[in-house]
Amino acid sequence: MTNPINPASVPPEYIVPHCFRQFIQLIALQSTRKGGISNAPYYSLNLGSNTEDSADNVHRNTLRLCSAIGIDPEKMVSSVQVHGTEILAADKPGRHKGFDALITDKKDLFLCIYTADCYPILIFDPRHQAAGAVHAGWKGSAGHIVKKTVAAMQKNFNSIPAECFAWIGTGISATAYEVGLDVAREFPHENWRRSVLPQENDKYFLDLRLANYHQLLASGIPPSNIEQSQFCSLGDSSMFFSYRRDNGKTGRMVSLIGIRSL
Repeated sequence: MTNPINPASVPPEYIVPHCFRQFIQLIALQSTRKGGISNAPYYSLNLGSNTEDSADNVHRNTLRLCSAIGIDPEKMVSSVQVHGTEILAADKPGRHKGFDALITDKKDLFLCIYTADCYPILIFDPRHQAAGAVHAGWKGSAGHIVKKTVAAMQKNFNSIPAECFAWIGTGISATAYEVGLDVAREFPHENWRRSVLPQENDKYFLDLRLANYHQLLASGIPPSNIEQSQFCSLGDSSMFFSYRRDNGKTGRMVSLIGIRSL
């Protein structure tokens, strides 16, 4: 991707899910690649520390985003994600390792999931003022990480799934995510289809968005409370980073959720 003029005055751009906008105390969003200071191939709002972009660029981009949305960067919670199904019940800010889902009922803690094709899923329980953030690639999705996260919110915060709201953020769409049969078979058949004629290629298109939507429904969250991004991280190249499109040399978006003190 070419690197156009990058004026420092351009603010970070991000998406605020409609389903969360009714809750004035809630901060919930997914960043785009626009409005940062990184150079190509990380142009421009790269927030991923696990890239070859400079640590200073990532730090400055994080500060820019936090300033734009009005949160303290020292109040962020994140993890080195490992494509597993471990869940952290966070009670203080910090950087952890080995967790692919984060939950909290503490005010002014902002849960962060970093992606570049995997699906971020944000969950909010307005009754108990609790939030969850999930990193759902194919391994986490096959391991039912979304269902486990909702169950963890029930156990830890007495969340009632029927009262929760959820947003499936931008990831790689079903028309762009080609996998082998070994991966496809990890999911119900309704989530995948052959990509070409059998004699030409034994590849399949996998719909991770649909798989996670079904997990939210199975957890008890009603369809009226679930919103899905209609973007594709691979196809919408001007807005999003994509690990697959860019052959691994790319940035990361953040999906963030937290309940601020009023």
